[in-house]
Amino acid sequence: MDWKKNAIAAGFGLFRATQLHRLAGDFFRGRGVILTFHRVRPARDAAFAPNALLEITPDFFDAILTRLRETGYAIVSLDEAASRLVSGEGGPFATLTFDDGYRDMLDHVLPALERHDAPATFYVAPGLVDRTARLWWIELEEAIRRLDVVELNLDGEELGLLTTDNSEKNEAFELLIQKLRGGGEKRLLAAVAELSAQAGIDPRALVEAECLGWEELREMAAHDLVAIGAHSMTHARLADLEVGAARAEIVESRNRLHRELDLPCRHFAFPYGDPASAGPREFALAAEAGFATAVTTRPGMVFRQHADQLLALPRMSVNGLWQDLASFDVLLSGAPFFLWNGGRRVNVG
Repeated sequence: MDWKKNAIAAGFGLFRATQLHRLAGDFFRGRGVILTFHRVRPARDAAFAPNALLEITPDFFDAILTRLRETGYAIVSLDEAASRLVSGEGGPFATLTFDDGYRDMLDHVLPALERHDAPATFYVAPGLVDRTARLWWIELEEAIRRLDVVELNLDGEELGLLTTDNSEKNEAFELLIQKLRGGGEKRLLAAVAELSAQAGIDPRALVEAECLGWEELREMAAHDLVAIGAHSMTHARLADLEVGAARAEIVESRNRLHRELDLPCRHFAFPYGDPASAGPREFALAAEAGFATAVTTRPGMVFRQHADQLLALPRMSVNGLWQDLASFDVLLSGAPFFLWNGGRRVNVG
């Protein structure tokens, strides 16, 4: 994955050097942006942290909220964002969304939202709150951290990877991600479970340590700045499932959150959210389930044309590997997404 990181770094460097993104204006920026966050917590001093792209520091999160207001964005709820898209009214908006329901939300995010009077939507998979679903990406990281050798049989291929130092551990993580992501989620979960067993990891205890429980979630949901959205029941890659199972993941997550929180659940986030994980079938299932909006991880800004695609909205991921406001400004211009999407404003195919 180093080539990808290097390419991104080169892209940021080009925009910062030329300042071309500052000429973009509303043509690339569109009506607004939906930001994706996962974890917000103090920085870890770790040479092996392969999931670091999913977390930013509280200070950087605070700086982002300040920057949004400085650059003329109104920080609005998803309901308000959808209303602005449909009506065409209002100026540039930014909407804050958080995936997976980590404990950081209560510890670090909510206080920042209060300081900035900024609303946000938190997407939760009830299976994680129940401790029956798995944070497989964290399991994999923890297994490799504990093991000196990774031994795994993948479809008849015997893997034996030395993981005695941080360099070897990083290489092993990237190799396993490449091999596992292309073979379906059932195969992925089985392989990670085998490594977790070798490393003595209790997946349920790991989720308990990292994710909010029901009482904490109720505390969050009662806050005026907070909306709770659904993220499927088990954080499933919906495109891997037959239609009935995919429908059940979507509908049951909405119903469970409604029952537990005694609040309507109007918004959905597709787990993983890339085109291989959620496409037109999944968008239609979210619409059938009655959600007002659904978000993907397809990169992009929100344009007026998205008023007709409220169940397939793009988002801008805030990557923990690029925690500087200069890079954030480049992304916020929309120029990189215009290039990435080949000039398309809407990408729902």
